[in-house]
Amino acid sequence: MSFQPKTAIEPFRIKSVEPLGITTLEQRRAALVRAGLNTFQIRADEILIDLLTDSGTGAMSAAQWGAMLLGDETYAGSRSFFKFQAQVQKITGFRHVLPTHQGRSAEHILFSSILKPGQVVPSNTHFDTTRANIELLGVETRDLLVAEGKEPMLERPFKGNMDVEQVGRDQVPVVMITVTNNAGGGQPVSMANIRDVSRICRRHGIPFFIDACRYAENAMFIKLREAGYAGRTPLEIAQEMFSYADGCTMSAKKDGLSNIGGFIALNDDAWAERCRNRMIAIEGFPTYGGLAGYDMEALAVGLEEGLDEQYLRYRLGHTAHLGNRLLDAGIPIVRPTGGHAIFIDAGAVLDHIPWHQFPGTAMSAYLYEISGIRAGEMGSLIFARKNADGTTIPAAHELLRLAIPRRMYTLSHLDYVAEAVAYAAEHKREIRGLRFTYEAPVLRHFTARFEWV
Repeated sequence: MSFQPKTAIEPFRIKSVEPLGITTLEQRRAALVRAGLNTFQIRADEILIDLLTDSGTGAMSAAQWGAMLLGDETYAGSRSFFKFQAQVQKITGFRHVLPTHQGRSAEHILFSSILKPGQVVPSNTHFDTTRANIELLGVETRDLLVAEGKEPMLERPFKGNMDVEQVGRDQVPVVMITVTNNAGGGQPVSMANIRDVSRICRRHGIPFFIDACRYAENAMFIKLREAGYAGRTPLEIAQEMFSYADGCTMSAKKDGLSNIGGFIALNDDAWAERCRNRMIAIEGFPTYGGLAGYDMEALAVGLEEGLDEQYLRYRLGHTAHLGNRLLDAGIPIVRPTGGHAIFIDAGAVLDHIPWHQFPGTAMSAYLYEISGIRAGEMGSLIFARKNADGTTIPAAHELLRLAIPRRMYTLSHLDYVAEAVAYAAEHKREIRGLRFTYEAPVLRHFTARFEWV
């Protein structure tokens, strides 16, 4: 006989703790007023559980903290860079590795080096900073997510897949695919789909890049859900994923398990030279690229730890635990659960609030008010698009994202979150829509201010 526990424990023990920001209802209401009802503007010490983002917010391991003491801060030719480079090359197989301080800087350097106005960059779904870095150059972003159709959600294990039939070639300098697909509900992309996109790109001579923020979670989904991969390690699956691409950008603040850092990795010598020259002016010398040596030491360890199978089983199961608790409470969420976040259908919960009054943002403000939990909108505040005639196309769904930092919160924290969300849904008539008192022209969700309608 063998013991088969029903409880999925964290595959680590806690070595250091930090007190939470426990506040009163009156304090949280005052914080919301100061923040203009935008949870991005609330101070960290006013937050109880922070699910705004999983980017750079996780807990680093003892091995990572220890590695930081080995950081070589030499300006040019740092030993820490070569450790970091070797780890990236082991995983991706790409020849050139350019460190950056985070993913959006990698995107800016790459896109400003290779794109020209009037071009089109297709993806399964561009995320906010990726879209902004492309569109600020006068280039169109085009989302080609496979349509839902009539197929039930629960029978779609790879809802992040790109519609390869729509990948054109006119004015397309590069094709991107995001793994996992954050804007599409944190859903994975299958190896078959990555292979098909690669085949189309190579047929037309178009470079193919991966936005690799959560590549390790995607690799684990492939292991668990795609035929033929159950016996492969996450590293082996990741290596195959990257073998179909010509390069990648990565915010290593996600599956790099670190608090800062990113990179561009690619094979093309000419593109690498262009990026490297631009990088020197923006980020720094090519062997540090905006990072300290100790950051690169932590990243070299974190990239390896992020592919550990036991960690990844815990990571996906941890997220699914919160999803299951919400489903038990009757809360509509994007299904099946993704790797890094739960996406609540705020438009369905708050069906009395129209899209232009931002139900996801309204639910986020209310959730913070009642519980001290910070979440983030993934709806029309971020993804609405303007037509040439001035009309607005709303986002496909009005979602509230509960992004779960890595190795940070326990199951009891997530149970508390589920209780608070259920309370918000039960008292939805207390939640009103929002209107702008300030709206920035680009990436407005970061700095917008609102008032209740």
